[in-house]
Amino acid sequence: MKFKGLFFLCFVMIFSITLKAQDPVAPVFPKMGKADTIRVASTNDNGVMIPWMQLNDVQIMAARIWKSPAEQAAYNRLRYNVLKVMPYALFAKRRYEQLEQDLARTPEKKEQKQLVKACDNEIKDMFNREIKELTITQGQILTKLIDREVGRTTYDIVKQTKGGFAAFSYQIVARVVGHNLKSTYDPNQDRDIESIIRTSGYYQ
Repeated sequence: MKFKGLFFLCFVMIFSITLKAQDPVAPVFPKMGKADTIRVASTNDNGVMIPWMQLNDVQIMAARIWKSPAEQAAYNRLRYNVLKVMPYALFAKRRYEQLEQDLARTPEKKEQKQLVKACDNEIKDMFNREIKELTITQGQILTKLIDREVGRTTYDIVKQTKGGFAAFSYQIVARVVGHNLKSTYDPNQDRDIESIIRTSGYYQ
């Protein structure tokens, strides 16, 4: 008899918990105003729906104090050179990403070679029209920015798309004119370049 009573008590407790779990509290949404037309995400906080939206990061930078007019002039020259070559670095990023996507969708080796050749011709055309007019300093900055945007050095990109011998040959020619296709980008060492890029409006 006691066993039956205990069994009945356990059954009632389990049934009560089940009913409670199946009867959630209806969420309470804030009242909408006449001008509330933007849909935002919300979080359920003990039955109260709290609206929220993600905001972009805001960078606050203090005004730079120059030690001398020569230092400010050097920074202005650097800013000019960075803004001059930044569009080429962004173009290389977009074109390389497109090439990787096209290669991933193309299993045939012959078609892959055609895609690489088309990309190579497009970059060569831009080089013949514009990049060849860059100064040595601008070229050095460009190789750094390509590493920043693509995540790989110019040497690695050439090696992957055209082979090790081509990358080696290009590197020899680049070194003769003062470039280094293996140049990497370091936000700490290149903090002036990073500051120029961040305040230039490219990543608003």
